[in-house]
Amino acid sequence: MPPEPTTVKGPPAPHRSQARGGSLQRAEWWREAVFYQVYIRSFADGNGDGVGDLAGLRARLGYLRDLGVDALWITPFYPSPMADHGYDVADPRDVEPVFGDLAGFDALLAEAHALGIRVTIDLVPNHSSHDHEWFQAALAAAPGSPERARYLFRDGRGPDGSEPPNNWPSVFGGPAWTRVPDGQWYLHIFAPEQPDLDFANPEVVADLEETMRFWLDRGVDGFRIDVAHGMAKPDGLPDMVPMEDTGLLDDHGPGDHRFDQDGVHVVHRRIRSVLEEYPGRMAVGEVWVSDDQRLARYLRPDELQLAFNFKLLTAEWTPAALRDAVVHSLAAVAGTHAPACWVLSNHDRPRHVTRYGGGELGSRRARAAALLQLALPGVAYLYNGDELGMPDVDLPDAALQDPIWFRSGGRERGRDACRIPVPWSGTEPPYGFSSGSATWLPMPEGWAELTAEAQAVQPASIQSLYRTALALRASSPAFAGAELEWLPAPDGCLAFRRPGGLVCLLNLSGAAVPLPEGRVMLASGPLENGTVPVDTAVWAEHQGVVPGQESAGPVR
Repeated sequence: MPPEPTTVKGPPAPHRSQARGGSLQRAEWWREAVFYQVYIRSFADGNGDGVGDLAGLRARLGYLRDLGVDALWITPFYPSPMADHGYDVADPRDVEPVFGDLAGFDALLAEAHALGIRVTIDLVPNHSSHDHEWFQAALAAAPGSPERARYLFRDGRGPDGSEPPNNWPSVFGGPAWTRVPDGQWYLHIFAPEQPDLDFANPEVVADLEETMRFWLDRGVDGFRIDVAHGMAKPDGLPDMVPMEDTGLLDDHGPGDHRFDQDGVHVVHRRIRSVLEEYPGRMAVGEVWVSDDQRLARYLRPDELQLAFNFKLLTAEWTPAALRDAVVHSLAAVAGTHAPACWVLSNHDRPRHVTRYGGGELGSRRARAAALLQLALPGVAYLYNGDELGMPDVDLPDAALQDPIWFRSGGRERGRDACRIPVPWSGTEPPYGFSSGSATWLPMPEGWAELTAEAQAVQPASIQSLYRTALALRASSPAFAGAELEWLPAPDGCLAFRRPGGLVCLLNLSGAAVPLPEGRVMLASGPLENGTVPVDTAVWAEHQGVVPGQESAGPVR
């Protein structure tokens, strides 16, 4: 059984819009919001075909309200041949029938808003599907035609043009170029079914703006921008520093010409100009840029409101690595109008229960990491299943569907392990995820205690920990203020204080340590005789200077 948390029971979980005097119309509602990522295929199946959909999500909105999240990020639900499970978009202004229809989306949006939950959706500007009508027209057109100018078609190298135009690799393995029958090549940073669009073409930019307005007019609250450091390529598409790709979108440094080119900021200014026409709307960028100063450029006043900083997601479970992640994440937003944006897991990376060691060890550390993430100033993004402590699942080869698996020739297993459907109830697969027996990725045996239904009635469950943490974060004045002050702490521990009086201590040492000063609000596991055990985090409320301790200095 998971450990019993130590809590001081607070009021029922209000939404931050209620607890802090805001409303759905508050202009900068997102500054301290908790977003919940819905990987649509894996959240809830409403029609029994084994694939999550909008109807399934709509039926679970009450659960999300009770959990205490402020907003959703829904991954792509647009028409798609599903070569990359929705990130290959054939029509960005409609709904894939597997997921529902526009009327169903409108109903979902209205019901979420009625519950005080905002809805943001994925925007995938860097590339389209190869089934998009534009790309089909490009294939039918001649080299040099306006149809091909929407993409990045180039002649090949070598005497007969049989070599790719440059040495760029695909993130998913193999070259980033595919040859068409007339001899030209087209660029695809991801799968061949995902041709890159050319944002130097005004028609491409205008189409992106039309897509944004289509959804904003329907009432969505904002966008998550996929590959937000893409969309710009250097003139001439020169060779880049040779590198082997690992099947992960990551920052490979200044020698990688595929990403973080200066021209991408022109695109983000256009995106922001559209958002400015709709008060209270926002965009967060998937920006795999590790340099603090370069990341900050995406957060200039006329660009993105938020940018994911993935340092916490990629940090090892050590005091030095976690503190470094926090320090650099705050440094990246210092001097900008943006708050920090904290992520522990998503649909592209191993879940943190697994990253932190798996089993009981990984679960205990995941509980502590949740309190660390939610104590930090700024925005938190949860991935569906974080609140259940879901681990990765070791799938058989025959079940794998990620294009990384196929493009790498079986060398990289891809991201399927972190995309297993959410278990809702019952003792056997599919655990209430679907009324059918088969799910798009198989669910393992032995998850009866992991289901949302089982955890809801267990005060010691990680779901109960998340509910209490989100309620306190929403209602307690201890979380006020955008700064963070590091406090002296025992070796192997991290401790910091927020201006409102919240103290968070995380023990990564080899032994129990004393509790921090103040009233204990919440702990990730049981406290032992006034001490904090290993791999445990605790929240305490303290006003004024900690007796006998000097500040280690503010961090912004």
